[in-house]
Amino acid sequence: MTIGSYTPEEAISSIATALAPAALGIVRLSGKNCIELVSKVFSRPKALLAAPGNTLVYGWIVDNGKKIDEVMLAVYRAPKSFTGEDMVEIFCHGGPAVVTAIQTLMLKSGFRQALRGEYTFRAYINGKTDLTKAEAVKEIIDSHTDAGRSHAVGRLSGSLFEEIDSIKKLIVDTLAAIEVEIEYPEDEETIADTFDRKDIELARDRLQTLADSWKGEKLYQDGARVVLAGRTNAGKSSLFNAILKEERAIVSDIEGTTRDWLESWASINGIPVRLFDTAGLRQTDDVIEAQGVELSRNLASDADLVLYLIDSTTKPTPEDEEFIKNCKEPLIVVWTKSDKNEDVRPAYETTCPQIQISSKTGTGIPLLFAQIAKILTSGLTTDREQAGLGSARQRDSVAEALENVKHALISADDNYTLDAVVQDLEEALDCLGEVTGDVTPDDVLGSIFANFCVGK
Repeated sequence: MTIGSYTPEEAISSIATALAPAALGIVRLSGKNCIELVSKVFSRPKALLAAPGNTLVYGWIVDNGKKIDEVMLAVYRAPKSFTGEDMVEIFCHGGPAVVTAIQTLMLKSGFRQALRGEYTFRAYINGKTDLTKAEAVKEIIDSHTDAGRSHAVGRLSGSLFEEIDSIKKLIVDTLAAIEVEIEYPEDEETIADTFDRKDIELARDRLQTLADSWKGEKLYQDGARVVLAGRTNAGKSSLFNAILKEERAIVSDIEGTTRDWLESWASINGIPVRLFDTAGLRQTDDVIEAQGVELSRNLASDADLVLYLIDSTTKPTPEDEEFIKNCKEPLIVVWTKSDKNEDVRPAYETTCPQIQISSKTGTGIPLLFAQIAKILTSGLTTDREQAGLGSARQRDSVAEALENVKHALISADDNYTLDAVVQDLEEALDCLGEVTGDVTPDDVLGSIFANFCVGK
């Protein structure tokens, strides 16, 4: 999809809620004459046309005199709406047939089906939001945990925009000082003496902080792959169920019960995690179980973190030692069934963290969660209060801006002409403009909004 696919101001309509049985459904409408178009299929057209912005109107949606559903209409008048245009949101009963019937009627009444992200795009082009806030909308929708949602809310409330704007001001102030020197030159010993480099150094440091934030923010968006590995009957399925707080995996004393892997999203101290329960590692003549064992090894080799489980009532085997020794991924040795072995922690020599737990009683699981979070966030910036980057696109633009600012300082130190410094700083400003949407190619805009859901 390209930006050319969007037609600004054209009346558009879409279903904004999931097509599933629910108490309420919402059909969202926006664009030129949208209120007038809805009034033609509303039982109280005069009341709707006279309604001020930010008010509700009760009535029925009707098709040629036939009642479709009893509804409430939320009326928004430009520019005080999400898109900056006139808008109507139809709150109807949430049955899929009802919502679909109303949407079909809207399309027959002069509305066009909205494209993916078209409402947010209109909000952007009408100055109601910038790209950092627009992308944060999708982040909130896609968030897996409260912590991930909280980080996205910070960007939606303007934390990233304000930080970028503040950095741009530092660069603009420096450019203004340089332009004065170019117009009214004085004898200076070096080019570096012609402007105060403190602002540019501060801009460099703050850009570096932003660039460093990406890995931490990406963790909360995409999550981490955590694989439960170990021999048969080590307690992997029990721990899987304990973390999810539901009976997802079959637990049995019979070896080889888990032959395939299970996966599910989980929240571990606010970090979204794709948790994998795998087949027990052992030699077997069962062809199907052997395939499951091989899958387990492959999953572990591609994990962000491996939890290797050992039954604390048994001794480690050579197979345990071999796996732990050869594992290239971050690893925690988890001694299970502590309820059967409360006092004695099995001795095992390894540099990996070791934690004893009971999936049955919950003992040790908070400590395990803390260790998992510590490893996954090691070296990452995850402070909710600090502005952070929310997309790979933002990361690339900030990284390029940072390189330009660094090069400007090098140019000044090497006594290049002031024009060279100006060029570096202006390119840095363009890169930062791409982050917020001040300067952004159409194809980039298209790729951003094409990933939104239709109703947004």
